[in-house]
Amino acid sequence: MSGTRASNDRPPGAGGVKRGRLQHEAATTGSRVTVVLGAQWGDEGKGKVVDLLATDADIISRCQGGNNAGHTVVVDGKEYDFHLLPSGIINTKAVSFIGNGVVVHLPGLFEEAEKNEKKGLKDWEKRLIISDRAHLVFDFHQAVDGLQEVQRQAQEGKNIGTTRKGIGPAYSSKAARAGLRVCDLLSDFDEFSARFRNLARQHQSMFPTLETDVEGQLKKLKGFAERIRPMVRDGVYFMYEALHGPPKKILVEGANAALLDIDFGTYPFVTSSNCTVGGVCTGLGIPPQNIGEVYGVVKAYTTRVGVGAFPTEQINEIGDLLQSRGHEWGVTTGRKRRCGWLDLMILRYAHMINGFTALALTKLDILDTLDEVKVGVSYKLSGKRIPYFPANQEILQKVEVEYETLPGWKTDTTGARKWEDLPPQAQSYIREMGWRRQIQRFDDPAVLDRDGAEPSRPRRVPVHTNSHNRVPSSAVNKEK
Repeated sequence: MSGTRASNDRPPGAGGVKRGRLQHEAATTGSRVTVVLGAQWGDEGKGKVVDLLATDADIISRCQGGNNAGHTVVVDGKEYDFHLLPSGIINTKAVSFIGNGVVVHLPGLFEEAEKNEKKGLKDWEKRLIISDRAHLVFDFHQAVDGLQEVQRQAQEGKNIGTTRKGIGPAYSSKAARAGLRVCDLLSDFDEFSARFRNLARQHQSMFPTLETDVEGQLKKLKGFAERIRPMVRDGVYFMYEALHGPPKKILVEGANAALLDIDFGTYPFVTSSNCTVGGVCTGLGIPPQNIGEVYGVVKAYTTRVGVGAFPTEQINEIGDLLQSRGHEWGVTTGRKRRCGWLDLMILRYAHMINGFTALALTKLDILDTLDEVKVGVSYKLSGKRIPYFPANQEILQKVEVEYETLPGWKTDTTGARKWEDLPPQAQSYIREMGWRRQIQRFDDPAVLDRDGAEPSRPRRVPVHTNSHNRVPSSAVNKEK
């Protein structure tokens, strides 16, 4: 039903949205967060980009996922490995925040912290805040994760390739409204224990071979409750105060990547959370108008862990070379990654969903030795070019990739610190990424490194970071 109403027919107070009100609302929007997201299948190097931007951040946040992510950050020659903690925790002047969209395995959290303490991480617990609405991952979730993978392999001849960290089962408990949150753990422990026992029984009924020490886990959880109590805050109020108090630089560290998103990824070979920009709002409890810059992190070629369609995959000497030179194996599981050419159809699709304001290109130097470099620019299906990224995996398996071949640069780019330091062929390759896909006009390109350009410079730029100081793994090593 539609219609119009004359202005003099409007009821009192319904005079429409006035300009003054809009101006007032704009003035009270508050600070905006800078978001770093993966634009492919993970492992793009988000950790390195976050590391660069976190040096002058006040708050670094995680909004989704769990300890299925793996971030390697090198500072002063020391490698720190993070899975659940925001990698910005190494910034002693910043607060790290685990939002409500994250699922938290408390034994894993403290094990991770203790390992990094031995490498030099200090006073992390004084800089970490955990949302009281974050759901918990239990040991039986992890056991079930493994059992489900075994079942899939037996029934279907293939599995999803999860990290067996219990992420999927924990999000399943959350969606079934049976999950337990941090606030439940810190409230009435007898009530928490009753719900925990019930949840464990539910899983045991579904998986008769599941063995779990319920009372032993409860005893450990009671100890963890007291350890995390000083870190727990109302996450919504914390973020609101951060956004609307004195101006702060807030960085959101996305885990996983666009093609692993539960809704928009290559389903079912995805992770169990929204790792696109919408997950920032739901995973932190902030409105869309507080989203500022959105960095899409792109590896200069494409990699994928586990099974699933991969249109530009190179099962040949090119794939072997990329895997070897790029040190393409995961921090979380050590699994080797499949490798292929850069796929601009994926980039365009990820941009449609996330609205990237800039691209951060990583590991360009891995291509330094190639005589020529190919870029996947379009897909054909049954001989006809298609303008979209197929949702169905069987269809995606059948697409024919159209490539553009560009000359290689045969020059070492690891020492590049300015755009002008890159050879013309490498510059052309980078421009091709944004211009053909209309993602970003490269008006002000830059090359960044921890010891290079200032991370506080204007953000609307494409960024190239090399990998020479992050061997064996310079990237965010996400696996499902």
